[in-house]
Amino acid sequence: MLTKRIIPCLDIKDGRTVKGTNFVDLRDAGDPVELGALYAQQGADELVFLDITATVEKRKTLSDLVNKIAHHVNIPFTVGGGVKSVEDASILLNNGADKVSVNTAAVKDPLLIPQLAREFGSQFVVLAIDTKLEEDGEWYVYLQGGRKKTELTCFEWAKRAVEAGAGEILLTSMNHDGTKKGFAVDINRKISMSLPVPVIASGGGGTAAHFATIFKEGLADAALAASIFHFKELSIPELKNYLISEGIAIRI
Repeated sequence: MLTKRIIPCLDIKDGRTVKGTNFVDLRDAGDPVELGALYAQQGADELVFLDITATVEKRKTLSDLVNKIAHHVNIPFTVGGGVKSVEDASILLNNGADKVSVNTAAVKDPLLIPQLAREFGSQFVVLAIDTKLEEDGEWYVYLQGGRKKTELTCFEWAKRAVEAGAGEILLTSMNHDGTKKGFAVDINRKISMSLPVPVIASGGGGTAAHFATIFKEGLADAALAASIFHFKELSIPELKNYLISEGIAIRI
């Protein structure tokens, strides 16, 4: 049985880790290098670093910061934000990132995912989807850090991206983000059951029980959280011990 993964996420703005609710009201959460090293020491399985304003500010992800992280962290980490080309991805991978995450640019350029998969392999390509459940009952894809709605539905976009070569999906529910009221079980379950790649659930993790639910009912392969780790509301060892007591395969 494959073990489930616990992945702290570090949203980065102006070189600092920040965290908000429903993608707004950001507050400072600390130094990303120090936090990443701490989580690796505590037993995190992977890390995700997202430069959350790179696309809006039309600049590249911070390669110097990635290099610094690589020298302080001994577990796999994914970097996203502003990746628009094979060259962008190559810079991040050469500076120590294990995988790259693409979001807005992948929607705008249908060739980006196949080009990245062909150059580096699908296992290096993470499709990040920011999605929101609207009044019509459909989950829609949002771009530019949740600022711009599209007419793309979450499931259809995920399916197309996997067919194009994406090797993993990072699925963030904007409705649940920062609320600590639990993950979006239904949409994670639908994608996990229908597509042949790992799904990382993101948005809403507030208690250890929420993680158990997204693994058991949402069928996610990994669960990502931020504020509960940043603000020391739940430690990674504590979470993992709880999941083991719930019969969930997890790496200690």
